[in-house]
Amino acid sequence: MPEEQSDRLTFPVEGMHCASCVSSVDGALEGVEGVAEANVNLATEKASVSFENGSVAPETLVDAVDRAGYEVPTEKMTLPVEGMHCASCVSTVDEFLSDVPGVLEANVNLATEKATVTYILGTATKREFAEAVRDAGYDVEETGEDETAAESATEKTEQKVEQARSRMWIAWAFTLPIIAWMIPEMVFGLAWPSETVYHLGMIGLAAPVLGWVGWETYQSGTKALLNGTPNMDSLIVLGTAAAFLTGPASFVIPVASYAGVSAMIMAFHLTGRYIEESAKGRASEAIRKLMEMEAKTATVLRDGEEVEIPVDQVEVGDVMVVRPGEKIPTDGKIVEGESALDESMATGESMPVPKEPGDEVIGATVNQDGRLKVKATAVGKDTFLSQVVKLVEEAQGTKVPIQDLADRITGVFVPIIIGVALLTFALWMLAPGLMQPLVDAGSFLPWVVTDLSVLTLAIASMVAVFVIACPCALGLATPTALMVSSGMGAEHGVLIRSGEAIQTLKDVGIVVLDKTGTITRGEPEVTDLVAMGDWDKATVLQLVASAERASEHPLGEAIVRRAEAEERLLEEPSDFEAVRGKGIRATVDDRDVLVGTRTLLREEGTDVEAAEKRMETLEREGKTAMLAAIDGHLAGIVAVADALKDDSVQAIEALHDLGLETAMITGDNERTARAVADQVGIDHVLAEVLPDEKTDEVKGLQEEHDRVAFVGDGINDAPALTQADVGLAIGTGTDIAIESSDVTLVRGELSSVVEAINLSRATFRTIKQNLFWAFAYNVLMIPLAVIGWMHPVLAEIAMATSSITVVGNANRLRGVDIRPDYERGESPTPATTAEEAAPAAA
Repeated sequence: MPEEQSDRLTFPVEGMHCASCVSSVDGALEGVEGVAEANVNLATEKASVSFENGSVAPETLVDAVDRAGYEVPTEKMTLPVEGMHCASCVSTVDEFLSDVPGVLEANVNLATEKATVTYILGTATKREFAEAVRDAGYDVEETGEDETAAESATEKTEQKVEQARSRMWIAWAFTLPIIAWMIPEMVFGLAWPSETVYHLGMIGLAAPVLGWVGWETYQSGTKALLNGTPNMDSLIVLGTAAAFLTGPASFVIPVASYAGVSAMIMAFHLTGRYIEESAKGRASEAIRKLMEMEAKTATVLRDGEEVEIPVDQVEVGDVMVVRPGEKIPTDGKIVEGESALDESMATGESMPVPKEPGDEVIGATVNQDGRLKVKATAVGKDTFLSQVVKLVEEAQGTKVPIQDLADRITGVFVPIIIGVALLTFALWMLAPGLMQPLVDAGSFLPWVVTDLSVLTLAIASMVAVFVIACPCALGLATPTALMVSSGMGAEHGVLIRSGEAIQTLKDVGIVVLDKTGTITRGEPEVTDLVAMGDWDKATVLQLVASAERASEHPLGEAIVRRAEAEERLLEEPSDFEAVRGKGIRATVDDRDVLVGTRTLLREEGTDVEAAEKRMETLEREGKTAMLAAIDGHLAGIVAVADALKDDSVQAIEALHDLGLETAMITGDNERTARAVADQVGIDHVLAEVLPDEKTDEVKGLQEEHDRVAFVGDGINDAPALTQADVGLAIGTGTDIAIESSDVTLVRGELSSVVEAINLSRATFRTIKQNLFWAFAYNVLMIPLAVIGWMHPVLAEIAMATSSITVVGNANRLRGVDIRPDYERGESPTPATTAEEAAPAAA
């Protein structure tokens, strides 16, 4: 049977231009039965929908968006299917293709042996359809080039920018003659060559701007009005239509003609739309950069021969040949050769990383010197690069909690503005004595003309209100900043899953760090071996290492490595048992071997008093000391130390400079834990904590601090990562698919934690700036438009400028250096944190 569909679907939505559009689509999707939550993003022009139970038919979602007045783009793909012989085959292939997320319809033809799939653009790839056919038991003749959702979205973005540019220039081709023709009338009061020709000319030049290049705006705005969900385009439609109609009306009633002004409004609107589309494209260019990194071809060994094939035809298990200077085609493991790889695309670290047989390598990283043979371990959507793109897209498809206020406002914004505009017209017509002194007070402004008729002033003020209101700026304030920051994070190896994590991370008061693998390298070594009683070191090491052969604990593996280095002959243990958080017991060569903590040995009846003094000495040195008992008698002490990571001390200091407290959590005893904490400058120590107790410790800290961040390896620490307000998982190389964390740190260094917090603070500072200016703009400008102080053209310029400013400010976030001060060669100081650097960049 086919696999169940995902409980979440992300798809593009066309026609959205402002936050009101987002609100309409959001409401329409959440009104669909079975939809648990819908997140609509104006900047990415995508909707992300999660379902309550199973999934909802994609066509239901498409219909909901369509009823709201918007469009979900679809695409068709034809696949040649091999192996079908009857109607039952057709039914099976049809069923499996229909179950691919995003598929609207699948038509399978037995006669032509082809399947035609209609699906939501960007939700599926040719590779996924081919896999579905193969899962059904049939085959696809050739898969061709695999187009990812991100590639499709990138192409769509480029097309939109080009279309917006074309509309803008056509609009100005008609509008510039209007402006030139207006100058004599404005300066000398001369309508050349006559009033009639002048006004007819304005109408004739303005009509193509509104009805041709402005048609998409009119279509969107009118449809939204008729559906009862007016948007930004609706305001432009109402404003330009009212202004344009004054042209014909001027022939029959005493009103100034604003027909030419309507074209100018639309031209500035389309100019703003073009700049906005370009800026949004720059905001999402991180994904495009990531995709461009991918190798296009791979050289694989087939029957002993080197064959060059497209990278999407590489299969798991293929052995790839990678020469110096070439990119690693896909994720894999080195089977032959040594080299150094440039992994900066994954980690942000510029220093080459030495690699040898057995080491894992990441697709799209660059082989700098030696010739390598690499066995492919992941292809397609399972590769590191694909996972990074997916994580960035997921983050860009989520909302920041602070956006809720803007969403609530924009949900009613456009209807209120329409009401204000109509009220403005009514006030001018019904109470000119009240409004005239207000406009007269603005006579010092060169564009305010006070001696116009009441009807003209009423229409001009109403049009200005229509076009100056800007829900776009409110809608773009947070998603554009989130797009830029998530891309920045990916470039630095900081992968953020959600907007909520961005907002919460800036508020954490304490950072809790797991010791092993986070503060330390996670590769312990035996430092001391002490024999007790009648036992000698060689025998103790041989028996203890033999017992630890069945253990997967890093400390046990360190003991085995020491024995192998000394070429000790190790036995296979029997009756092995791991005692969680305490140690192990096993039988080796008919001897009972017990290795672990004081508690474990005491529970088994072994007297450990003779080892206590030496144990304390070792623990004060920051070493993990384990006791060994053989046949119930104390036999020795094995001390293991895990070296600190290179930047642990500096990173902890940098966290303190950011005003954060730090805590270390470990299963080590108090004395050992304190010794390590003292070395790196940790504030609080949580020692002798068993793995299943870490969650309780995090809960305890949450009662003392407003927000707690937990940093761990993402596997053993999964419950604690989930419990924390923000979970940051230390990743290594290709191991980034850590579902329990909010943030994945690709580099295994604590500097990434500092970068994540700096990024959060800088991003949120930019979001607050954007929201402030978006709100302040509307609060200030709308009253000025009401009292006639804003010319309709200036109102439209101001509206377009507000959106451009918000998107531009988000793009300026790129200028913030989120690296810790010590990586920039600066002495750490609170005054240079990313939070305070953000205003300069924005």
